[in-house]
Amino acid sequence: MSIRIRMTVLAVTGLLVAGCTSGGNDGATTATPSAATTPPATTDAKPSETAAVPPLPAALTGQRPDWKRCEAPESGQRPGPEWRCATVKVPLDHAKPEGATTPVALIRKEATDKDGRIGSLLFNFGGPGASGVDILPQAATEYAKLGERYDLVGFDPRGVGGSAGVVCRDDAEQAAAEASVDLTPDTAAEEAAYLKDNTAFGAGCARRSATVLPHTTTTATARDLDLVRQVLGDDRLHYFGMSYGTQLGGTYAHLFPSRVGRLVLDAVVDPTADTAGHARHQTVGFQRALDNYLKSTGEDPKAGTRRIARLLKKLDRAPLTVGDRRLTEGLALTGIAVTLYGQSNWPLLTQALADAEQGRGGALLELADYYNDRDEKGHYATQSHSQRAISCADSSERPTAAEAKALLPEFRGLSPVFGAFLAWDTAGWCANWPVKGERSTPEASAPGAAPILVVGTTGDPATPYEGAEKMAKELGDGVGILVTNKGEGHGAYGTSPCVTKKVDAYFLKGTVPAYGTTCS
Repeated sequence: MSIRIRMTVLAVTGLLVAGCTSGGNDGATTATPSAATTPPATTDAKPSETAAVPPLPAALTGQRPDWKRCEAPESGQRPGPEWRCATVKVPLDHAKPEGATTPVALIRKEATDKDGRIGSLLFNFGGPGASGVDILPQAATEYAKLGERYDLVGFDPRGVGGSAGVVCRDDAEQAAAEASVDLTPDTAAEEAAYLKDNTAFGAGCARRSATVLPHTTTTATARDLDLVRQVLGDDRLHYFGMSYGTQLGGTYAHLFPSRVGRLVLDAVVDPTADTAGHARHQTVGFQRALDNYLKSTGEDPKAGTRRIARLLKKLDRAPLTVGDRRLTEGLALTGIAVTLYGQSNWPLLTQALADAEQGRGGALLELADYYNDRDEKGHYATQSHSQRAISCADSSERPTAAEAKALLPEFRGLSPVFGAFLAWDTAGWCANWPVKGERSTPEASAPGAAPILVVGTTGDPATPYEGAEKMAKELGDGVGILVTNKGEGHGAYGTSPCVTKKVDAYFLKGTVPAYGTTCS
């Protein structure tokens, strides 16, 4: 129920949305490159404190993965025989490495060029909460060239999927909340129900996933990555992070700068932004993408925005009936947002909006279901559960309803479509969360690390381009190498031939482009 940062692999164009047409339009780019049961709480930690942890025991560093044929994921097909799966044990609490352990699920496809093999290349597709074990085999054709000289390795971060995945509520509870909770409350009763539901979500996580919930921080996952690196036999980490995966990559570089191999961060999270800052970025980013979409259709962006805002207000008063379900304002907003993740999805938005304006909500509802991981039988995947668990373990900030309401005038001014939702989301996301967060903003400074490619797309709605500029600066001079992609969508690799070529040259040949390189 949130349009927070999501994984970059969306493939919305594969949806069978009734009445949608194929094709695409070129859009202008407006961004300009510029210089209840409560488990034990985690504690606030400064960078120096998180770095001072005991060494790992040989029982963990000496593990040898038992690679076996993979089973089919819950919502997909069994990977081919070239893929092998294994589980590695990591400390539940890295401050107590001799204590309890928790699993990290891995999947691997070995390099096809054995003589030219460079090492392992680990992927994180974002979320947080995306399962690398599920996604990498589906997306592997995009990385076929890299797979010649690297073992392609996907993993489920702690608290995700096969790595003690967090579960917070069942399908019935999720569907009920989706249908009844107003994500932009207008009355005291709606506000109370909104905050109550968010509190209940966290309490459900505490009941069902009490053991792992306090330990789902990105810092802990970065330490897991370093153990996986050792277990795989690599001297340095080679890593491709997208969306939230850029935050994980930046955290790893901060903790282990001397162990950085070749790292690429694509669709970059701003490491300097706090909760309100991220919401503000996304308000600007999604409106920017919406403006570019509207321009591509020939409609004035301001007029088009007013038209969509009127539709959402109408749905807020009277949701559309779709079979035995309803298209609410929140679900419609989610359906709109998901199409803005890639320019090839824009024709879906055109048809879905036209349908909704004529009283047919099926297309927008199907788009929202795709984003919310709901299948046609009404079963929901748990990525959104892991997403919130990781986000709220990371962030120590807990904005109040009063603070969210104070943001409303500014955010509505930035985007009449997305502003109110993202302002309220600052308070609802971690409301009364049962675990204390680690810090207000992550650390990404990595003095002495090898050069890291930081790729920002000017029309990215979820992780706006400005975040890439901030990440490159935070990593440090000579470390963060900014590459600008002038285009649309969340992520550049595989959609921009220019970016793809430069990333491949970096991974395969070690070629580092000049800082500020621009791809059109």
